[in-house]
Amino acid sequence: MHACLADLASELGQNAWESGASRIFLRVREAGERVEIECRDNGCGMDAATAGRVFDPRFSDARKHPDRRFGLGLPFVKQTAEATGGDARLETRPGNGCAVIAVFGRRHVDLPPLGDLPAAFAGLMAFEGEYELTIERERDGRSYRVRRSELRAALGELRSAPALSMAKDWLASHEEAAQGKGNHHGSNDT
Repeated sequence: MHACLADLASELGQNAWESGASRIFLRVREAGERVEIECRDNGCGMDAATAGRVFDPRFSDARKHPDRRFGLGLPFVKQTAEATGGDARLETRPGNGCAVIAVFGRRHVDLPPLGDLPAAFAGLMAFEGEYELTIERERDGRSYRVRRSELRAALGELRSAPALSMAKDWLASHEEAAQGKGNHHGSNDT
């Protein structure tokens, strides 16, 4: 099991990046009785046979991870969602990317804590290569949105410790505002 929901969001974002996606959309939304984590990408997608096995912990895509015999990331997402009264599903077609949508019972006793979303989001921004990552975060009507390209334009790069620290601090200030904490006076967008 993952220790927190931020781990699950990070897992989905990393899967999208590993698929060769140039555009990734990640949303973490808390509203009403649900927590939803959605990740969409324009990566390589999957055929029906592969898609039918992604939630099986005894399966790992040999193209993506030739040395792995097991793939536990997506099975853990689904197991955690189901343990909280929710579910996880995959939408994909070869050449058209993937979408994973996981829904969790927000007040369920087995729901893991939220964890450090700003650190998870900053980590996803730091992967090598040219890709656009858009993150949307919403909690009970409060929200923010950030794009990797905008952070890179503001900070110059996202690989050094100082740049990542500034990105995490910026994301943390917006996360506090989304949770109704602190004195955040900035906009909801970068």
